[in-house]
Amino acid sequence: VDPSTLELLGLLVDQVPTLPILGLFSFRPEFQPPWGQRAYLTQITLTRLGRAEAESLVMKVTRGKRLPEDLLAEIVKTSDGVPLFAEELTKAVLESGKLREQDDRYELEGSLSGLEIPKTLNGSLLARLDRLGSAKEVAQWGAVLGREFPYTLLEAVCPLGESLLLKEIARLVQAELLYQRGVPPRARYTFKHALVKDAAYDSLLKRDRRSYHGRIAATLASDFPRVAEKQPELLAHHYTEAGLAEPAVEHWHLAARQALQQSNHIEVVNQARQGLQLISELPEGAERDRREIELQHMMGAAIALHQGYAAPELESIYLRMMELCLALDDQEALVDAYTGLAGTYLLRARFEESLDYGAKARLLAVG
Repeated sequence: VDPSTLELLGLLVDQVPTLPILGLFSFRPEFQPPWGQRAYLTQITLTRLGRAEAESLVMKVTRGKRLPEDLLAEIVKTSDGVPLFAEELTKAVLESGKLREQDDRYELEGSLSGLEIPKTLNGSLLARLDRLGSAKEVAQWGAVLGREFPYTLLEAVCPLGESLLLKEIARLVQAELLYQRGVPPRARYTFKHALVKDAAYDSLLKRDRRSYHGRIAATLASDFPRVAEKQPELLAHHYTEAGLAEPAVEHWHLAARQALQQSNHIEVVNQARQGLQLISELPEGAERDRREIELQHMMGAAIALHQGYAAPELESIYLRMMELCLALDDQEALVDAYTGLAGTYLLRARFEESLDYGAKARLLAVG
């Protein structure tokens, strides 16, 4: 979940006691809900499937047709009660070509030992992708684009011709690795699960990933100017993953500035921080320092607006700004740095220092 959506959900949770609202949020065990313990919140832990539940899920995938008992037992045992794994493992077995379909059941051709059953969920997903031939390449392009992507962008970046692309993406939809909404060219596709996207993405060599991200960023910049204007963070992400630090920093800066104008303070902090992580990869000089001052300034302003001037991060941000401003003799930005630092010290009971920095800021402003 992105920070702004999480903040919105927090506001919604606050309204539950006074309004007729039922909210159902699902999350993985490592996620910590920010709204804490409330009397009107109930947390339900979903445990692994039992044997009967796993068998029922397998039967749903086979559309009610029975598998050989030893094969069914192996699927239930290997999937270990993980629903997605049981589902994907069953599909991998059905697509293996080792089963013969009868009226109400499947029969195994040969022995169970001769059937390669993936031992991990990722292995099961990769086995399914490998069997899809060139459709795997389409899945890889989609995975680099994200969990959800439009057909128009996929067509623009994928080197397959239109007819082959339509054929292969239809195979992915039929295999239920992708879900489709709408009809090409206005269709949008969503990976069935984040783990399906991750498996396709991880199957790419590192150099290919960088190449894919670079091509996507260049295509967005040249052929989709409206997207590039409205979502600079999207280009920034692809430039970052492509290893192109200079345009990445530029677009993280644009994204942070846009988010600040929209008062999305958490997004400003995240995007400015992403840009700052790449600053050291730019050539040394005044241009790099100015860019860092701007990113530090936006991050400081967003933190101050969201958390107040008592936030512990602000001191280091404004001290770094001062260091850079003094080196560049940037008086205007130095006033902002002094003022921000004075605010942090005042709220943290360092009164004398705050007066000192406040006086300096006023003198600089007059000058």
